[in-house]
Amino acid sequence: LKNVSCLWCTTTKLCLTYPAKTILPPHSLCPLNDARWGLCWMNFKILIITLSVICGVIIISLVICMFCCCKCENFGSKRFEAKMQRRADKTKAKQEERRAEMKERHQEIRSKYGLSGPNPYSKFS
Repeated sequence: LKNVSCLWCTTTKLCLTYPAKTILPPHSLCPLNDARWGLCWMNFKILIITLSVICGVIIISLVICMFCCCKCENFGSKRFEAKMQRRADKTKAKQEERRAEMKERHQEIRSKYGLSGPNPYSKFS
């Protein structure tokens, strides 16, 4: 890109100063199919379409990346929550098992010393 201020018009064969006030050159100055800017072989219409497609691909890829990151983050947190739930269930099961063993041991002690179940101070008859 040597002369970026030049807008080459193939119909008039003139290098016009690029109108900086407008994004696209007006049709009265030069039709888009005949306007060349930056590269002599690429007309303005193709340049606009190419830049639009590139921007669209970049935006779509960013949206896909953001979606994948959010999905993976949620998947990881769900997996972590499931792991913590399994750990809590395992701890609760061990606690219930210990509680049952303790009740059984207490019952054995009560029966050994002749105490009845609900009231530990009453003797068997």
